[in-house]
Amino acid sequence: MAHTERRDAPGLPDFSLLKRLARDQLIFLLEQLPGKKDLFIDADLMSPLDRIANVTILKQHEVDKLYKVELKPIVSSSDQLCFLIRPRIQTVKWISDLVNSDKVAGRFRRYKIIFTPQKFYACETVLEEQGVYGDVTTDEWNFYILPLDDDILSLELPEFFRDNFLEGDQRWVTTAGSALHLLQSVYGSFSKVYGIGRCAKMVYESWRELMEEGEQRTRQPEFAKVFLIDRDVDFVTPLCSQVVYEGLVDDIFRIKCGSVEFGPDVTSSDKSIKVMLNSQDKVFDEIRNEHFSNVFGFLSQKAKNLQTAYDKRRGMDIQQMKAFVADELKGLKQEHRLLSLHIGASESMMKKKTKQDFQELLKTEHSLLEGFEIRECITHIEEHINRQVSMIDSLRLLCLLSITENGLLSKDYKSLKAQYLQSYGIEHLLTFANLRQLGLLEEQQAGETLTVMESKVGKLVTDKTVGKLTDAFSSLAKKSNFRALSKRLALVPKSGEEYDLRVPRDMAYVFSGAYIPLSCKLIEQVMERDGWTGLEEVARMLNGQEFAVTEARNKTDAQRIVLVMFLGGCTYSEISALQFLGKERGCRFIVVTTAITNSARTKSAYKNDF
Repeated sequence: MAHTERRDAPGLPDFSLLKRLARDQLIFLLEQLPGKKDLFIDADLMSPLDRIANVTILKQHEVDKLYKVELKPIVSSSDQLCFLIRPRIQTVKWISDLVNSDKVAGRFRRYKIIFTPQKFYACETVLEEQGVYGDVTTDEWNFYILPLDDDILSLELPEFFRDNFLEGDQRWVTTAGSALHLLQSVYGSFSKVYGIGRCAKMVYESWRELMEEGEQRTRQPEFAKVFLIDRDVDFVTPLCSQVVYEGLVDDIFRIKCGSVEFGPDVTSSDKSIKVMLNSQDKVFDEIRNEHFSNVFGFLSQKAKNLQTAYDKRRGMDIQQMKAFVADELKGLKQEHRLLSLHIGASESMMKKKTKQDFQELLKTEHSLLEGFEIRECITHIEEHINRQVSMIDSLRLLCLLSITENGLLSKDYKSLKAQYLQSYGIEHLLTFANLRQLGLLEEQQAGETLTVMESKVGKLVTDKTVGKLTDAFSSLAKKSNFRALSKRLALVPKSGEEYDLRVPRDMAYVFSGAYIPLSCKLIEQVMERDGWTGLEEVARMLNGQEFAVTEARNKTDAQRIVLVMFLGGCTYSEISALQFLGKERGCRFIVVTTAITNSARTKSAYKNDF
């Protein structure tokens, strides 16, 4: 395969401790409401909760029935109601209405609200305003981090991006700081903290405050270096189509909280199967970071090896057969089941992703990244929109065009916007407003790209020629930050170079050799320099707010384990790129993210959800 683990790679901390801590605290909170009770759970907490404390554990602690919070009248007959919710005003109002309805009906119940990961003052204010503050007990379940795999941790806060970067709501900053504090408390102090972005700086300061308030730990750290990075430092990477196996599985089947549900088209039966995708699945673990073009070859070889292992049974005597059944057969059957599922998934993805539309999409993305044939790219985007190939992909291409070209020319912006609204509905005016506010889809202001030379030349030629010259001078007069960053950091390999995806030479393989994720390249450069020295211009183009702080001096193996926290989400492509970098450098990267985003979804930035 493309790359294997170095023998001298450091071991990883045991993150199952985080699950045990979360489970024990939840059990303690449930037991504070003794007796049988019904538990109402926020929809987006159901999957994380299942990873921490399944139904069996909840039943052992007198949870009678479980319901999903649906913001409508309830049917529970229990005298004790417990609500496990995110700190959202709408949900608190719904609970207040339930309590007040019971009061009107003359019914007495006990109510307990468990906010996670923390409760906010605004929620308590709602309880007070609704007149139920004295009828409800509240508590916090400090569930900050969910380990999705040996080296992937998630805060499971998909709303972090919208709240912080679009609405300017910084309430989750303290949650991210608390997550860092938890990691430091359990696994030892950090020696060096690097970061870039306004939110990253606030999270660092929040973590420092918590550290100064708490006890100072002297134990040896299990990892020492930390990198904090804001999502808006690199918007280009999540806008590009994913082509590593795990990324494609997420794009098509939607990985939710580390698991995926494969339908009948994959299972070759009339049933769907839910599968955990982590390093325990040995087949998946070997292909998850591979470019999709390499996956079928590996699965084919794996199938042959499996058949050879089964064929060993021939000619065995009774004792050998007994040993084979006891030691190997169960493992072979499990591997066979997983292999069948991943072959089915690959075939399903192949049908969807090898179509001409997808190939044209990749070609357009690569052209935009390289800055070539922009007019042809705009024509393709127009065709994509007018044929209604994909609402989200059309939006992604528009945003990628805008960022790589530092905004759209006014005539292009108005034309593309009008075509999009005609194809997908006038209600997407809000989508464009949100994207503009985020800086993802902008219109160049009139006159900002005109040069003195252009105006002089314009007087000597016809109006038609002036139009063409305007386009040409526009691209020359105002170079985008992305183009400058791309050149400075060598993000786009030189065109015409051969790139062997079977033996990748750098992180660009996660985008078919066309682009190295800016976020990952930045991390690589800062780690090499042990700070921002020599990267001052790059940091300036990324709006600064960079920092590098030495917290303690450590000379242990932990120095080779780097924790990277993405604030606002990350993609599987970035995780794969960092895994590749770690294997090349003999270190290990642990990814902590507020949520794992889907490049084909752009969900938290779309329409009312952006």
